[in-house]
Amino acid sequence: MLTRRWYLGTLLALSSLFTGSAAVAQEATAAAAEAANPAAESGASLGAMLWLMGGLTALIIFVLLMLFALLWQMRPLLQKVYEIETIRESWYGRALGLFLGDTVGLTGTYKEDVMAGHDYDGITEYDNDLPPWWKYGFYVTIVFGIAYFVHYHVSETGQLSDAEYQHEMAEAAMLAAKMGANDDPNKPTDYKTLTAAADIEAGKAVFAQNCAACHGQAGEGKVGPNLTDEYWLHGGEVNKVYKTVKYGVTTKGMVAWKGKLSSKQMLQVSSYILSIQGTNPANAKAPQGEKEAASGKPVAKL
Repeated sequence: MLTRRWYLGTLLALSSLFTGSAAVAQEATAAAAEAANPAAESGASLGAMLWLMGGLTALIIFVLLMLFALLWQMRPLLQKVYEIETIRESWYGRALGLFLGDTVGLTGTYKEDVMAGHDYDGITEYDNDLPPWWKYGFYVTIVFGIAYFVHYHVSETGQLSDAEYQHEMAEAAMLAAKMGANDDPNKPTDYKTLTAAADIEAGKAVFAQNCAACHGQAGEGKVGPNLTDEYWLHGGEVNKVYKTVKYGVTTKGMVAWKGKLSSKQMLQVSSYILSIQGTNPANAKAPQGEKEAASGKPVAKL
């Protein structure tokens, strides 16, 4: 049985927890009231709410542990209650039995002396019901099936697979249209070539890390075209180079760098590419595309 000391200890712990939670909530509320600006006040209020929720959660866990400990101490008395046949056969009696370690509420009882009366080629069976755990699971599936049918087919508050797919495709189309309005490859830009040494060095670093594998360390061309001559496949003016870097040329294996490089990085690497014009590196690849004048206008086509 429970001792007086155990009761006193429980009461003291509960009172301490209540007092601590109240003190924490008061401190958090005072801090929120002293905040001078709305942002600080909002943050303090959120902190107070988190402290309060934490205290209540700790209190609930503590109460549940105390209740479990109380029931554990009362096991001898509960065992005598469980031995009453009318209680043992009830649903709460089965739950009590599980607490006391009797799993008959889930597994059921097996009758090894009562036959079902079936005989198939000498095979017989005992007259036992299905295990309760199996029946409970079956009942749960019936309830779930009814709720599913009502939710998706009667009230139509839920979307079936095809409707959900169509909804997501519509959202994707709206998102693509929105992105296209702000990121149109055909929209002209009016960037100027960067000439500052810091920008050229930054562009060189980006080129070495991302472009040299296809165009060579000096821009002499490997899989990709030579970038040091006067000929261009997609235009040699800075805005055309920027567009090629940003959107790529998928048919030629040129990847799009938007989303991987910032706009400034793409302009820096475009400016660096223009800065290496006429450097004539060793083992340069043969020219490709159209020759352009300094204005960016085509002069001749290979």
